[in-house]
Amino acid sequence: MTNKIDIQARNMRLTDNTREYVEKKTAKLERHLQEIEEIYIELSHEKTARQASDRQVAQMTVRGKGFMLRTEERADELHAAFDEALDKMQRQIERYKGKRQRGRGDGRSAAEVVEEDEMPVDETGELLPLIAKRKKFIIMPMNEDEAVEQMRLLGHNNFFIFFNAEKNAIQVLYRRRNGSYGLIEPVVG
Repeated sequence: MTNKIDIQARNMRLTDNTREYVEKKTAKLERHLQEIEEIYIELSHEKTARQASDRQVAQMTVRGKGFMLRTEERADELHAAFDEALDKMQRQIERYKGKRQRGRGDGRSAAEVVEEDEMPVDETGELLPLIAKRKKFIIMPMNEDEAVEQMRLLGHNNFFIFFNAEKNAIQVLYRRRNGSYGLIEPVVG
């Protein structure tokens, strides 16, 4: 059995019914990959989403020895968002297992959000700081092809930060307007 399933709710109340539903379905992931050590699920309601169909968000992070996989899905109904994230996670697990069996790569996945530190909201009417949200994440080493694949799998449409193992540097992959990709290679000046 998986050592730990952690379910968190943001901007919503997590009902016992929803918790049981998520735990029951999440427990089945171990059938696909025995090495899972921890599963973190965050369910949230985004009041400020542009479309009503994007208001319910389900994020899932699966960790084990030497790997971390992450999905995020949005829908107009919480269970639908979670089910889509779970399906996407099962596909990622199968891809990870296939890579590991073929001996390609080291089985590590993309940079994943681990912890968020949100700035407190100022209730006195004072100006808020320019940086309203900070995120910390673990960057896993990968090559450019793996970064493009992870960007597609995670549904990141704008950019993706990764550690290029071949060049020993942090780089930013981004999607250009014409559909191709660009790569930012920072250099200290």
